[in-house]
Amino acid sequence: MATLGILLVVTLIAFEGMSVGAVMPQISEDLNALNLYGLSFSAFLIASLSMNVVAGLWADRRGYPVPFLAGVVLFALGMALAGAASSATMFLVARAVQGFGGGAAIVALFVMIARVYPVDVRPKAFAAVSAAWVVPAMIGPSIAGTVGQIEPLGWRYVFYGIVPLVVPALAMLVPALRMGAATRSEPGTGPRSRPGAMALAAAATAGGAGLLLHGVDRLHVQLPSAIAETAAGLAFLIYGLYRLLPPGSLRLERGLPTTVLMRGFFSASFFGVNAFIPLALQDVKSFGITEASIALTTGALGWSAGSFLQSRRTGEAHKRMRLSAGCITVAILVCMLCVLPGVSGWIAVPAWILAGFGMGFGMTTVSITAMKQSPVEEQGANSASLSVTDQLGSALTIGIGGALVNAIGHSSSQIATAFLVISVLMAVIAFSGALLAFRTR
Repeated sequence: MATLGILLVVTLIAFEGMSVGAVMPQISEDLNALNLYGLSFSAFLIASLSMNVVAGLWADRRGYPVPFLAGVVLFALGMALAGAASSATMFLVARAVQGFGGGAAIVALFVMIARVYPVDVRPKAFAAVSAAWVVPAMIGPSIAGTVGQIEPLGWRYVFYGIVPLVVPALAMLVPALRMGAATRSEPGTGPRSRPGAMALAAAATAGGAGLLLHGVDRLHVQLPSAIAETAAGLAFLIYGLYRLLPPGSLRLERGLPTTVLMRGFFSASFFGVNAFIPLALQDVKSFGITEASIALTTGALGWSAGSFLQSRRTGEAHKRMRLSAGCITVAILVCMLCVLPGVSGWIAVPAWILAGFGMGFGMTTVSITAMKQSPVEEQGANSASLSVTDQLGSALTIGIGGALVNAIGHSSSQIATAFLVISVLMAVIAFSGALLAFRTR
């Protein structure tokens, strides 16, 4: 029952992520917010990042039930606000509320798996969590694209429709939540166990990421002030990450520090391209909403295969991570061809199946390896670190991608150029992950 509840919660969060990508071009048009395309994704991710740390500390000190329940309620509230949004600003606020809820719920679920499941069952549990993205990825974009064309609400139905499904998810998790309330581990005593310092570091990281992205988005219009804003954001970001991540992470020290960072390499490269595939196919190749969603949908086939294969393989984790990063690199380089003249946009479909395989195989490997390398009293903190690098990597690359689109222009040819530039940058990030995988040993 706990497994079913976990899978339903992850499925709801995943459906939101996949569905928003499919209808964002329509939302941007209706709310006159194409210049906020990237920030609409980043608002969710940055808010989630800040809540990751709070939920991780809470789970280590008091158990996982309360941060999980708070996260699910906030997520549902954010979905309702997004459906009711009448302006770009209100939509950004709703995305942030969703991020607060999703961030807390996911970290609490990681701790729940570590506390409830026996060690030999955890690989299957993490594989199931990864596979829970499969159904939303397969049907979410297509459903969202179809629903987005239904009058009078259109894309608003995508958000409203998820809210009622929260109730059965909570009902299924009641036994596991009771177990968590009755069983608590002794909190750690290290530097990442101090609530005040960690809250300050989380605020610095989230605020620094937001400041950096806002500065980067203004580089093409107000250069001097934008440079200062970008530099300040980077400084806050480094300060926060130095305290949030395992010691030695920014120096890429062997073991847990690099394992945690690998999550960021995977998410940054994959989602940095994934967010812009619907925009590229619709504006450059004249695909409809449903057609443009198919590339995202079929990527789930690869993700499912990768998760399934990983749960049944043994061997050195760093080699599996290297293979995963290599698959993502090749997939991005192939996918970028979809905007070139004379090349069919459908080439994005097989490319994104390969990218999905890399994510399914690699993300689960990282989660299992990080939990193996974590003492029990630091499982919450390290789960939060995984989510921080995950969310931050996605937020920065999607935000920078949106800034590139704004700087290059919004015509079809300019969006094609921006997509090519974004793809090259993301391929470099994925390839860097392949080169650094050996340091996770």
